[in-house]
Amino acid sequence: MIHLQREQIIIIGAGPCGIAAAIDLKRAGFDPLIIEKRNIAHSISMYPTYMNFFSTPENLEIGDIPFTTANEKPSRLEALNYYRTAALRHELRVHAFVTVNGIKRHDGYFTLESTDRTGKQQVYECNHVIIATGYFDHPNYLGIPGEQLDKVTHFFREAHPYTGMNVAIIGGSNSAIDAALELERVGAKVTIIYRGETYSRSIKPWVRPTIEAKVNKGLIQMRFQSQVAAIDEWSVTIKQPDGNTEKLDNDFVLALTGFHPDRQFMIDAGIIITEEGFPYFNDETMETNIPGLFIAGVVASRYEANEIFIESGRFHGRKIAQYLQNQSLASK
Repeated sequence: MIHLQREQIIIIGAGPCGIAAAIDLKRAGFDPLIIEKRNIAHSISMYPTYMNFFSTPENLEIGDIPFTTANEKPSRLEALNYYRTAALRHELRVHAFVTVNGIKRHDGYFTLESTDRTGKQQVYECNHVIIATGYFDHPNYLGIPGEQLDKVTHFFREAHPYTGMNVAIIGGSNSAIDAALELERVGAKVTIIYRGETYSRSIKPWVRPTIEAKVNKGLIQMRFQSQVAAIDEWSVTIKQPDGNTEKLDNDFVLALTGFHPDRQFMIDAGIIITEEGFPYFNDETMETNIPGLFIAGVVASRYEANEIFIESGRFHGRKIAQYLQNQSLASK
C-alpha cells in the first residue's frame, strides 16, 4: 500500500537555494516540506575536498545567519557546516534520501510520486511545488568512445589517489585548472585538453599566472584547440587543431566539462522550455507557466551555472514567499 502525505508547499531540493526558500516561506507563515534525494547541501559535499568558494561569506548567507570564517573566502567544509546549521536552526522539515520521480498536475493541486533509499514508494499531495534541484547530478557528457570506462570521472574530489599517474583533464574552466594544479603538486603527470585557443577568461586572476608558469616549465602539459576523440584503458586519443590525432599514455581521465540542470524533469512536469533552452518563468514571482509550480536556484539560470549562482538564487524563495503570502491574504 502506497502512503499518501498531504502538504501545502513542497520544495524539491535541499541545496542552499532550497533551504533559503524554505526559511523565507516559514517567515511568511508557511511550513514547507523539503524533499531531497540525497543529503542536505549534497552538491557542495561533492565539491573538491579542499575547495574554496569564489564568493565572500556574506554573499552566501541565508536566513539572516552570519557566515563567519577566518579566511577571505569560505571553504567547502565551512559551507557544509553553515547550510546544515541553517536548516537545523530554522527547524526545517527535510525528507532526505527520497527521490521525486515525477510531478503530476491536477485541478488545483499536485501529486509527487517518490521512492526512498529502500525502494519504498510514497505519494505526496500539495498545493504548490518549488523545484530547486540544482545541476550537479547531471554532467555534460562528451559522447565519445570509452567515456563509460571506470577510469573516467566527471567529479574531482582530491589529488592524492592520482600520485604518479598519467592523468588527462578535459576542460579549461576553473575546476579543471584547480584540479591540474593539485594533481601536479602530488606528483601526477597532467595533461590538460582544452578546445579553446588560449586560457579561459573565467580562470581566477590570481590562479592564471600559476598555471601559465607550470605549463611554461613543462610541469603540466597543455593542449589547446584539441579534443579527446576516444578513451581506452591505457591511453587517450586527442584530435589536434590540424586534424591529426595524438595518442597519450593514460591512467585516468577527469572530464571536467561542467553540468546542467535536469531539464527533462521540468519538461515532464509540463514546464515550457524556451527556444534558448531555459525554463519559462515569471521573473517577479518565479512561477512557471503552470500555476502553483515554481523554480528556484540554478535551474532558473539563463546563463552558465556555477557556484556563484548561490549569490542570486538565495533570493528566489523570497519572491515566491511574498507572492504566496499576497495570494493567501487576497483569498481571505
